[in-house]
Amino acid sequence: MSDWNTQVIEEFRANEGKVGGPFDGAPMVLLHHTGRKSGSEHVTPLMYLAADEPGTIYVFASAAGAPSHPAWYYNTTSAGETTVEVGTETYPVTVEELTGAERDRVYAEQKSRYAGFGEYEEKTAGIRTIPVLALHRA
Repeated sequence: MSDWNTQVIEEFRANEGKVGGPFDGAPMVLLHHTGRKSGSEHVTPLMYLAADEPGTIYVFASAAGAPSHPAWYYNTTSAGETTVEVGTETYPVTVEELTGAERDRVYAEQKSRYAGFGEYEEKTAGIRTIPVLALHRA
């Protein structure tokens, strides 16, 4: 885990799920996942969007506009379930990848709230579509 992620995770846990800096005021989640090849446990801090459906949040495999999907995307989609930390609560979730119009609607909503997601989309145009995952409380 990078030093940057470690700092964000420590700040998240010390402040009941709130993080400052570039994430000040943004809804944050800590996504736990197991490496599909290594079997190692990982925790990745991500911004999320709360769904209208209670118990569901959306996360975005943007990787800040990198040309390939992040490792956590492959780890969570292959497992189909994982654990998240939201605020002071830790709970299991099932993982569903959104596609088509539903994916586009959710991504557009996140982009309207946080301009950086529009920039990530521009960086990946013609290379990959940024996946959107629905994490449903199990």
